[in-house]
Amino acid sequence: MPEAPPVLHEDRLDYTPLARSVTLARRRAARLVTEWGHPALAGDVALVVSELMTNALLHGSLRDRLVRVRITAADSVLRVEVSDQRGERLPCPRAVEGTDQFGRGLLLVGALAQRWGSEPRSIGKTVYAEWDLAGRADLFAGAEE
Repeated sequence: MPEAPPVLHEDRLDYTPLARSVTLARRRAARLVTEWGHPALAGDVALVVSELMTNALLHGSLRDRLVRVRITAADSVLRVEVSDQRGERLPCPRAVEGTDQFGRGLLLVGALAQRWGSEPRSIGKTVYAEWDLAGRADLFAGAEE
């Protein structure tokens, strides 16, 4: 297994399993990613956090148990993690029809991030999404002007 790159920035915050927590987590993620020097990714990261938090609230959280959002940035990768208590309820993209109102969240995550998946925890699971940062300096330079 390859060694994880050293983390340059890390943020971790636990949220109550309420709808307003999705908005709070989304805004925090966008602000942090921008502050860490990656403004071109802020919108995508915010949307992915929103989708993963919503899934955790709908399918993975338990009453009175917190949902954790962790965001890390290393030289080569930006990673978002959302952890909940329902390890038996793994994320699974599903086929949706044109008029379906729900079911597109993981499709969006897959379209916006380079990778996503889930990992078991001692209690629950973590769903993650990652963006490669290597070679993206040219994108960030233009976004800051």
